[in-house]
Amino acid sequence: MKVTILGCYSATPRTLNNPTSQVLEINNRIFLIDCGEGTQVQLRKHKIKFSRIKHVFISHLHGDHFFGLPGLVSTFQMLGRDTELHIYGPKGIKEAVLLYLKLGNSYTSYPLIFHELTSTEQEVVLDDEKVTVSTIPLKHRVYTNGYLFEEKPKERKLDVNAVLNFEIDKCYYQNIKNGKDVVLDDGSVISNDRLTFDPPPSKSYAFCSDTIYKPDIVPLIKGVTAVYHESTFLNKHQHLCDHTKHSTAYQAGLIAKEANVKNLILGHYSTRYDNITDFKKEALTVFDTVHLAEDGKVFEF
Repeated sequence: MKVTILGCYSATPRTLNNPTSQVLEINNRIFLIDCGEGTQVQLRKHKIKFSRIKHVFISHLHGDHFFGLPGLVSTFQMLGRDTELHIYGPKGIKEAVLLYLKLGNSYTSYPLIFHELTSTEQEVVLDDEKVTVSTIPLKHRVYTNGYLFEEKPKERKLDVNAVLNFEIDKCYYQNIKNGKDVVLDDGSVISNDRLTFDPPPSKSYAFCSDTIYKPDIVPLIKGVTAVYHESTFLNKHQHLCDHTKHSTAYQAGLIAKEANVKNLILGHYSTRYDNITDFKKEALTVFDTVHLAEDGKVFEF
């Protein structure tokens, strides 16, 4: 599982800092998460192929999280894209994107499929043979969701020596890898754990975009491999969270601790701060494994 941070600062873009956007690669799937201004430039800079992006997940309709989307959609058109593009986001995202295309007389010739979200409860929005994606309801100034990406359990690994020892026919191999026991000709049953090894643990990634401190998301992200949680402010400015509906690095650490996640990635820093290492120091007071998102940084888990 790999996360490429394209942008991780709040509000306005700056010379060296981009607003929120990242790419998740999990189980041979690639997902674009949020699409602030400059996203397509960052995609090119980090050599991520446009053609591999088939699903875009937008957390909410604040500009620093989706103003790059109409441009990306248009660029796909100019490059001759013909494969579907699925866009997941709050109700209104279809109207917003299509208005740009309408006014510029630049509708796409490739299928543009919108999945507009309105529920305040967790719901599955994508489910294929390899990955499940569900929402993480958040609380911000507008309707907002995070997203939980989970690998499906992988096949068990065949213990070739054991299978040969029991003289099991090859026609049963797939069933064995799927976790089934084997019944021999004499009626005896060989349990699956004698014929296979455990597969690698499934990975999971939780993206928690702009939100106030919201402990009720803890059960939804319990034990994930990594969680990205916004940390706009340091604790000394916690009073600003009430008005802006953002979180502090300390609060992000609390969420990670309570959810017993394996890794915490901090981001969405306010540009009022000169040194982002202070965010890590603050979160480390409550949680041990803290990483700082930075534009262009790649995390592999």
